[in-house]
Amino acid sequence: MKRLLDVSVLLAAIWKDHPEHQRAAASLEDKPLAVCPLATLGFLRISSDPGYPFAAPMKECRKLLRLFQQERDVDFVPDDLPVLGARAETSKQTTDIYLASLADRHGMKLLTLDRRINHPAVESVPSLAEERRGSARRRAAGRGRGTSATGAIRPG
Repeated sequence: MKRLLDVSVLLAAIWKDHPEHQRAAASLEDKPLAVCPLATLGFLRISSDPGYPFAAPMKECRKLLRLFQQERDVDFVPDDLPVLGARAETSKQTTDIYLASLADRHGMKLLTLDRRINHPAVESVPSLAEERRGSARRRAAGRGRGTSATGAIRPG
């Protein structure tokens, strides 16, 4: 299933010195991705704002965003959900619920670092500890059947 990236994931995935860069980058591997105008504008605003850690020139921010989209073959989704179509209950939820509803409308999941968004279309980036547990489970599950390190098929 395709993932619509929110601003937090875009920032963490693109800026290598972001504290969540490794976590975000790992969560994007082998997944079809999409962005929308709202999230890309948020990335540009935060990345170029002198009050934030990155504070890069707008030209550099645009270049990094364009390169990220090209390298990862990221699709573009228009913000085609009417604003009143997203049912946020508080002012703090407006953008998050809009993006989650937009992802749902397009048959996607919203990928975010924020674990507080309560919407069925939200997928939170796993913590590094969760990722390690998942990798260990996948390795353990592969021991019973499949191929060995030499490529020979193991009996199940």
